[in-house]
Amino acid sequence: MREAIRIVGIDPGLRRTGWGIVESLGNALRFVASGTVRSDDKADLASRLCQLHEGLTSILHVHMPAEAAVEQTFVNKDAGATLKLGQARGIAMLVPAQAGLKVAEYAPNAVKKAVIGVGHGDKKQIHMMVKVLMPKATFDSDDAADALAIAICHAHHRQSVAYRIAAMAG
Repeated sequence: MREAIRIVGIDPGLRRTGWGIVESLGNALRFVASGTVRSDDKADLASRLCQLHEGLTSILHVHMPAEAAVEQTFVNKDAGATLKLGQARGIAMLVPAQAGLKVAEYAPNAVKKAVIGVGHGDKKQIHMMVKVLMPKATFDSDDAADALAIAICHAHHRQSVAYRIAAMAG
């Protein structure tokens, strides 16, 4: 009998990094937990990155996921904001890697397609489908809902033959 795989999805952000944990067994998904790690926007950048690192480390320690998925960032018009988001994303990838987890990355459109069936949609559609897929899911922010969507996306993609072969080789 197969065991459920616990997956953490992470939606990186400097102000708010969303996280969501699901368990996947075959096609079945079960909500475990979700939340938001917040940094103090009055603190310096290094301190804020430390706050994100400590918050995510604590979550992984408590929930013990087996796999991680992080949303890829997009480049926006504000180069400074994009750079800061990239640094927060680095923390979002570093923490699970330090915990020994393989970290998958998904483009925002791939996440939307996995959850709502098309590559374009608004946050309301994503949140509604997260609740449809996991009626017991709760989230304290848009970022936590997005993180659950990232975990759901990974649960769907990890079942592909290519992912299983890569996981066995790794």
